[in-house]
Amino acid sequence: MSSARRARFLLGATLLLLAAPGLASPAPLITKTYSYFSIGGRTAEDLDSELERRGPMTRASGFRHPGATQISFGGEVTYLEDTARCSIGGTKVTLKTKIILPRWKNRRAATGSLGLIWDTLSSDIKRHEERHAEIARNYARQLEQSLEQLRPQATCALLEARVGETTRRIVDEHDKEQLRFDIVESKNFDARMMRLLKYRAAATE
Repeated sequence: MSSARRARFLLGATLLLLAAPGLASPAPLITKTYSYFSIGGRTAEDLDSELERRGPMTRASGFRHPGATQISFGGEVTYLEDTARCSIGGTKVTLKTKIILPRWKNRRAATGSLGLIWDTLSSDIKRHEERHAEIARNYARQLEQSLEQLRPQATCALLEARVGETTRRIVDEHDKEQLRFDIVESKNFDARMMRLLKYRAAATE
């Protein structure tokens, strides 16, 4: 006769600025929410100063940023145990993302050129943070699939250790990919903003 038991794993929330073929098992439970922080200012210099002063601070960098994405992985694994072995009965990976974005109080009173700069910048900030959330979603799916595919072990203690190792490895890969994305985006920021500003300016003419 076999018996089943469950174990939960939870990885602490990470603050960042910063698909494989589907299985028959249910997809990860993924939620995404938004929050906003207000900034003032009436010049480009004011906006830059306000973002530096009021933007969310990330634990990874220790600095404030114009936007951020909070990412929290968690989940539950069911183990099926009999006299010969222990196997995975089911997994449910959870992912919570919270995107934090700026909201400029004086946008409606802005001149055309300053409004264009803000609209371009705020759109790029949102795109950047949405990509962080997308990266996390991809790794949540990868984690659930990898856990489902773990082979049975002689005992549930051994299998639980494999679950822990797999979870840590994939989350570590996730963190490295998020960092890589931030580095690439940072290097390309000036060129990207100039290109976007020219495009938006041409579109409004």
